[in-house]
Amino acid sequence: MPQVPRSTAVHDDELHVTHIGQATDDSIDAAIADLTVGATAWRHVTASQRVTLFERLHATVSTVAEEWVDTAATSKGLGPGHPLRGEEWLSGPYATLVALDAYRDTLRRLAAGESPLEGIPTESAPGGRRRARVFPMTAIDGVLLSGYSGEVWFAPRVTDAVARRSAGLAQLSPTESGGVGLVLGAGNVTSIPVLDVLYELLAHNRVTVLKLNPTQDSLVHVFQRALAPLIEPGFLRIVRGDGAVGARLTRHPGITHVHITGAAPTFDAIVWGDPADPETAARKREDRPLLDKPITAELGGVSPIIIVPGRWSDADLTYHAEHVVTMRLQNSGHNCIAGQVVVLSADWPQRDAFLEALRRAYAAAPQRPVWYPRSDEKLADAASDFPDATWSAAGTRALVVVEPGDDATAIETTEFFAPVLGVVSLPGNGQEFLDAAVAYANDHLVGTLGANVLIDPDTEAALGGGFERAIADLRYGSLAVNAWTAFVFLTPTLTWGGHPGATPRNVESGIGVVHNALLLDHVERSIARGPFRPFPRSATALFGAGRRSVLPKPPWFVSSRTGGVVSEGFTRFRMDGDLGRLAVTLVQAFRA
Repeated sequence: MPQVPRSTAVHDDELHVTHIGQATDDSIDAAIADLTVGATAWRHVTASQRVTLFERLHATVSTVAEEWVDTAATSKGLGPGHPLRGEEWLSGPYATLVALDAYRDTLRRLAAGESPLEGIPTESAPGGRRRARVFPMTAIDGVLLSGYSGEVWFAPRVTDAVARRSAGLAQLSPTESGGVGLVLGAGNVTSIPVLDVLYELLAHNRVTVLKLNPTQDSLVHVFQRALAPLIEPGFLRIVRGDGAVGARLTRHPGITHVHITGAAPTFDAIVWGDPADPETAARKREDRPLLDKPITAELGGVSPIIIVPGRWSDADLTYHAEHVVTMRLQNSGHNCIAGQVVVLSADWPQRDAFLEALRRAYAAAPQRPVWYPRSDEKLADAASDFPDATWSAAGTRALVVVEPGDDATAIETTEFFAPVLGVVSLPGNGQEFLDAAVAYANDHLVGTLGANVLIDPDTEAALGGGFERAIADLRYGSLAVNAWTAFVFLTPTLTWGGHPGATPRNVESGIGVVHNALLLDHVERSIARGPFRPFPRSATALFGAGRRSVLPKPPWFVSSRTGGVVSEGFTRFRMDGDLGRLAVTLVQAFRA
């Protein structure tokens, strides 16, 4: 048995977490009383006034953006000058600003009596479905994210007419109150609690108590200023506290709905009770939940990265090895959508070359703290489960190559939420391999949140309709083709959530969706598509298959040399629309 690697997990005292001001019973009652009044006030806010409110939010978020990023990066151990601080620009203020803009545009359309889907092209998708091309929506989106697109797939048999008529959700009946909701905020990505609050307000006409995860307590004062336009009129209250505070909130009679971003065991504890209680299993079996109100959730899972075999150049192997490493190591692996299992063809002649490129990229990525609480336990579990794993970055990253006959159960069924990356191999090439990989992901990997597929343009063209059928067969709420599903998370006009069909008794990756800035109903999944090759190698798409792109290595790659400055520049452009400064940022992007 190898020595368990030492984690660089950052604990509360290093995270600058403060627990002062933890909510009490009296403060909880007062907050919900304020929101009950606010829920009535929200019913009388007109559509045009809601547009103005979101414009104010854009201004207040912009004002605190730099402090937001500095506080978040410092709390995660990324000091000034660290090459990965750009992650906090994109996953914090940037994600929030583009969502505010998209919601504002939807509200404007609704105020004018139009459907949010007006003018957006739709077309058929496999299985009797329709899909809407919802990204890029503007010319500037096409420039900043050249070669990327996003589409929403509606459930089978949903017609264009139904999709357009139902778009708007609760904003179609804005005077009907959804009451007071509770958002139990995520602890890993700083925009998630904010985005969940916005969706509650617009998709459900629900004002909100936001209970922050203690890992984000250092951001309370930033959030209070960023969200002041919601706090002042009584549409939002922010509280702090431990799990006991969250439990009291879920049971409060003034709360009409609960939304949580977290893990399935936390969801089960809220709905069914303490797993150590002998009665809990019986309650779940007999469908007698403790929670007496509806709940939605986003809960993560084990995300596959399916590598479809083809004829790749050395540059392709290197680029997509770094792509895979980014999917695992962004935010130190503390993402519900982090890629965890790479699915390779055992018959791919370039399998060994790709694995070698992957090993190099995994070890070479910038070092950073493994900061999320209990990550050291997860790494110790990986060392125990896979004694032959390759460790790098001072023993804080595990690469697990599962050989034929080895037991892959742990990597398939445990969301490590830490830098643990697995590789499994299946037989076959072409459609045979792709169909086997889809079946493997659906049947062996826990969760339904997101799946990634990397495929070269010639192979995709050769598979033709078989490729789209395989994509349709993947039972995931978000998919990314030659992209990472985090792109779906960052794109507000796409939906974010597990595949439909989960229930409180079998919650999988959650119930319901969030983001969804077009406020679409009857959605089954969202799909992002990107260029297989970055610029300038993407120029070959001018003469053959593939996606044209003028974007070099994306700034979210952990290997991007200019990721920090470009991510900040993109965010500042979303703040002020300064085209001159954007031009300077784009020059930096080409030095990635």
